[in-house]
Amino acid sequence: MKFKEIAEMSSEELQTKKRDMRQESLHLRLQQQSGQLEQPSRLRLLRRDVAKVETVLSQRVAKTEAAKAEKK
Repeated sequence: MKFKEIAEMSSEELQTKKRDMRQESLHLRLQQQSGQLEQPSRLRLLRRDVAKVETVLSQRVAKTEAAKAEKK
């Protein structure tokens, strides 16, 4: 996923996407442990996508907190 695509999603969509990617990551790790994983690189890409989503979410939280602090 591109960072630009992630940044355009709503917070609810990002939370859902993060949950789905973590679930997929769990399944891929289980496949890796049992020796059935066909694309090991998929795990790394998935970890990076989760990090991108978490980065956008934390930036949004920081922005809202800064706006609240500014109003006071």
